[in-house]
Amino acid sequence: MIHPLRDLSPHSRRSLTCLFLRVVSLKIFTVFLLCLVGIPIFSPSALGAPQEIRNEDCLTCHDKIAPEKYAHSIHGKNLCTSCHADIREIPHPDKLAPVQCANCHTLEAQIYRASDHGMAVGAGISAAGCLDCHGEAHSLLNYRDPQSPVYRLNIPKTCARCHEDQKKMAKFSLSESAPLKSYSESIHGKALMEKGLINAAMCTDCHGSHDLHAPTNPKSKIYWLNVPSTCGKCHENVLQTYKRSIHGKGAMEGKRESPVCTDCHGEHGIKSHLDPTSTVYATVISEKTCGRCHRSEKLNAKFNLPTDRVSSYFESYHGLASKLGVTTVANCASCHGAHDVLPSSDPDSSVNKAHLSRTCGKCHPGAGKKLAMGSVHGTPSPKENHIVYYVMLLYIGLIIAVIGGMLAHNSLDFFKKFIKHYRELKDKSRYLRFTVAERIQHFILSTTFIILAYTGFALKFPDAWWNFPFMIVKSNTDWRGVIHKGAAIVFILLGLYHAWFAVFTRRGRQQIKELLPRWRDFKDVFTQQIYNLGFSKERPKFAPYSYIEKAEYWALLWGSVVMIITGAVLTFENFFMRYLPKWALDLATTIHFYEALLAVLAILVWHFYFVIFDPEAYPLNPTMLTGKVPEEEKAIEEPPKKDPPKEKKPE
Repeated sequence: MIHPLRDLSPHSRRSLTCLFLRVVSLKIFTVFLLCLVGIPIFSPSALGAPQEIRNEDCLTCHDKIAPEKYAHSIHGKNLCTSCHADIREIPHPDKLAPVQCANCHTLEAQIYRASDHGMAVGAGISAAGCLDCHGEAHSLLNYRDPQSPVYRLNIPKTCARCHEDQKKMAKFSLSESAPLKSYSESIHGKALMEKGLINAAMCTDCHGSHDLHAPTNPKSKIYWLNVPSTCGKCHENVLQTYKRSIHGKGAMEGKRESPVCTDCHGEHGIKSHLDPTSTVYATVISEKTCGRCHRSEKLNAKFNLPTDRVSSYFESYHGLASKLGVTTVANCASCHGAHDVLPSSDPDSSVNKAHLSRTCGKCHPGAGKKLAMGSVHGTPSPKENHIVYYVMLLYIGLIIAVIGGMLAHNSLDFFKKFIKHYRELKDKSRYLRFTVAERIQHFILSTTFIILAYTGFALKFPDAWWNFPFMIVKSNTDWRGVIHKGAAIVFILLGLYHAWFAVFTRRGRQQIKELLPRWRDFKDVFTQQIYNLGFSKERPKFAPYSYIEKAEYWALLWGSVVMIITGAVLTFENFFMRYLPKWALDLATTIHFYEALLAVLAILVWHFYFVIFDPEAYPLNPTMLTGKVPEEEKAIEEPPKKDPPKEKKPE
């Protein structure tokens, strides 16, 4: 056998010997250096470790751990010593080091330690740790497993184990005392817990999981500035629209007053906009949501916004009908938009004057461009809707003058008659004043007048106690409006019949002739006041129709014409919007309301006095019921030139 080194030259053999010595020296130096820095060189495996500890060996003693559950768990393929790393032999010491999930889940542990839960645990405060959420240590399941506590459908109940415990949570002063209850009633909760829609938003989607923080922490996903992006993970299109809006721009500039998603929709209790209990439901969004900020004097002053926008809306037909529960009328979002709100000065705004006819046209087809000539929200004032303002002042002055004069007149008349203690009417001989047809007209007139007044003021004052019949049942049908319009049709038909009666019948022409104003009527007003004040002892005598009845009749005709015209404009607003400016529609609304107020007050103060509260008539003048005038009343009238025909009995 030939030795491999014999054939080498002495020089080559010396070279190989030197190389061998260098390699050995390097290894010795390396071992020495590693020992110096404390790195173990001879691990159990290097020295021949003891026999590997199998899971079966552990379960021999730890019989409370179910082998099948552990095998099915996410750690089922791991050895017990993977987590209990300080076990070197069996039996092992009684006291072992706590298992550290962070040994494997390093990133999650770092995030958790910086969270509210992690910092609380680090400070020695009882808070949720890994196993509180993920489940029992030896049966942990993958989060995709439906049996896992952190499976999406199970997370709300997992969080609720702590957060529904009001006694445990009391010391933390959390804003939600029963978060699971409120969440389960929300649109997200119902989708997840009732319908099983796994993609519906739940706790960790909004609050985070390992990185959970309080809403006051800028790092929190539910910190007000981060809320839009948190919601935007699911509602991406809405987020992009919101960012372009005046609210979104304000929020991104750090203005806390700018509303974010939760300010309008709520938090755990978010409801569908079709749910009547939602804060963005059609009939409550203007009052509870938009109105909460836009009626604030502080916010309006800070951002230089008009202070009357909410109040002027609720004074309009839209606002009044909305208070009655009508869901089809326009609310704030109908005109301004919801997530895309922009100031009216912005060319892209839906309430910009260039787009106003299109916006109104969504509900009022054919709305004309002249609508932009009026202020939409403007209340009557010298600066906004000034024509409406001055007409309103005119009516207020007219009401004060007319009703004040009526009250003064009737007060004098009442006290004069009351002092003289007139006895009750004696029904002896009677003089025919009204036929059956005329009494029927009066009955229809009085009935429709009362219905029109009641249903009209019910719209103007929806919160009044006497408005309860229209508030009992919520409906998309405006029954108040239906009744009001029905009574108006009857009122108009009665007016047409009366016009025919007054022109084409002999009786009607005679009545109109007697009701025509004469110079004597103005004289009678003066002589009656002289008598009431006691300056004259002789009671004046009147024609069959005195200035009292004549004033009522012609005021009724004038008021009826005004109410019919303005009512027609308001009823057929889609037609008139094509040709009239906005201020003209506002003017019609103002006249319609104040004329109605004037008419009702005149009836109460003037007409009711002479037919009810007049001592000579109390408790009721029976003339309109019987058609005849008592003998005493006939005695103070000048006899007519010719008696009217006798009343015919109806067939």
